[in-house]
Amino acid sequence: MALTKRLDSIHLAVLIDADNAQSSVVDALLAEVAKYGTASVKRAYGDWTTPHLNKWKEVLNEYAIQPIQQFRYTTGKNATDAALIIDAMDLLHTGKLDGFCIVSSDSDFTRLATRLRESGVTVIGFGQKKTPSPFVTACDRFVYTEILEAGQQADDEETQRPPRTKRTAQELRSDTKLVHLLRTAAESVADDDGWASLARVGSHVAQQSPSFDARNYGYAKLLPFIQATDLFEFDERLHGAGHTQHFIRDKRWKPNH
Repeated sequence: MALTKRLDSIHLAVLIDADNAQSSVVDALLAEVAKYGTASVKRAYGDWTTPHLNKWKEVLNEYAIQPIQQFRYTTGKNATDAALIIDAMDLLHTGKLDGFCIVSSDSDFTRLATRLRESGVTVIGFGQKKTPSPFVTACDRFVYTEILEAGQQADDEETQRPPRTKRTAQELRSDTKLVHLLRTAAESVADDDGWASLARVGSHVAQQSPSFDARNYGYAKLLPFIQATDLFEFDERLHGAGHTQHFIRDKRWKPNH
C-alpha cells in the first residue's frame, strides 16, 4: 500500500538491527522517517550485555527507542535477526501499521521485506551502500545512511551545502543506466504531447529503483537534479490555489504524424 494518506495518520514501525547499524545516524534517520509518517513503534535489537553496543544506550533513552534483548546463543548475530523478524510479523498481524522501516545492511532481511510487501504494507529500508542488492530491491524505497550522515554533518556546520559534490550534466549523462531509468520513467507516465508530471516520474523511478535518491548525486531535491541532467524540457503549470506543478519532456521527443 502506497503511503498516500496524511503523514500524521500513517503509522510506521522502525525496527533497528543494532548489531548492524550505527547509533550516530539515528537523529537523521528518524527525521527521514518523519517524511513518510509517524514512528509509532521504535525498537532496537541486540545483545545489550555486550560492550560494542554501549554507544547505543544513550541514544535509546534520548529517542525513546525500546531495546529488545536477544542473547547470542551461538557465534554471530542470527538470533538478533530472528527476533526482529518475529516481532515484525507479530506487528504486521495487528493490522495497525501502514509500513515498516527496517534499519540494517544485512541481506538476511530480504525475505522479510518481500513478505511484508506481499501483505500490502510499505517497506522502507535504511542501510549502508554495502547493503546487498537483493535487500535493497526487496524494499519499496531504500535510503543509504551515508547520505543521512553527510546531511547531518552539513547541518551541524550550519551550512546549506549538499551532502556531496554535485555531479555535472556530463557526468550524469555519461551514466547510461541512470539516463535510461529517467527517460523510461518519463515516457511511461507522459501524455500524448510527451509531457510528464515530475511527481509521477519520481514515483515511477522509485518503483523501478528503490535506492534512487537525488542526494546520491549531490542534489537536495528531484527538480534541480532533473534540471542538471539537461535531458528534459521543463514546464510549470498552476494547479488550484496558486500551487505549481512541474512537468518535463524528453528533449528528443517529436510529435507522431
